[in-house]
Amino acid sequence: MKTIGLIGGMSWESTTVYYQLLNRMAREQLGGLHSARLLLWSFDFAEIEAMQAKGDWDGATKAMTDAARALERGGAECIVICTNTMHKMADAVQQAVKIPLIHIADATATAIKASGSVRPLLLATRYTMEQDFYKGHLRDKHGIETMVPDEAGRTLVHDIIYNELCQGIIKPGSKQAYLEVVRQAQAEGADGVIFGCTEVGLLISQADFDLPAFDTTALHAKAALDFAL
Repeated sequence: MKTIGLIGGMSWESTTVYYQLLNRMAREQLGGLHSARLLLWSFDFAEIEAMQAKGDWDGATKAMTDAARALERGGAECIVICTNTMHKMADAVQQAVKIPLIHIADATATAIKASGSVRPLLLATRYTMEQDFYKGHLRDKHGIETMVPDEAGRTLVHDIIYNELCQGIIKPGSKQAYLEVVRQAQAEGADGVIFGCTEVGLLISQADFDLPAFDTTALHAKAALDFAL
């Protein structure tokens, strides 16, 4: 089994899910007392969020590449960025190390294509929904065109992620608000839902929809374990 290097803490709420999923899947595949071979670099998310809010993407990129190099020195044989938003600097992270980066959008695209969805809705942070690093990766590398909510919907989705989910707060009213965003998008032609922030799966799940849902955390973890095995 190869050693997976996790860049986490963004937030630790979803990094915990990665840790659980990777170990659970390793046990399911290998049996007995097996678990995943992991190294974890966990950020203080308040520092990362401050850089995001200021638009200090150069500072964030340095933090991410430093973390990737540290994991490589520690023996990691691949890099997993445990957040969709920070894939904004995925190319820089890959260039900083010799080991492969397992890209979350690639894992997600495989599932989208297998489902037959052609116009999935992207629920994510404002950075991921509005900038092109994620939507562009899906479009240019995989031919997948995504939808995003309107301005009010993007604000709602983003604020719930940072003010609630990243802090471990789960509110039934917020779940209903997310479901309404999806219903509106479905009426406009959305035929799938991308949980494009690793915390979104803490609030909603496939059981809430009659159209395919793509939990990027679970898909990313599976792709990483498939590589490790």
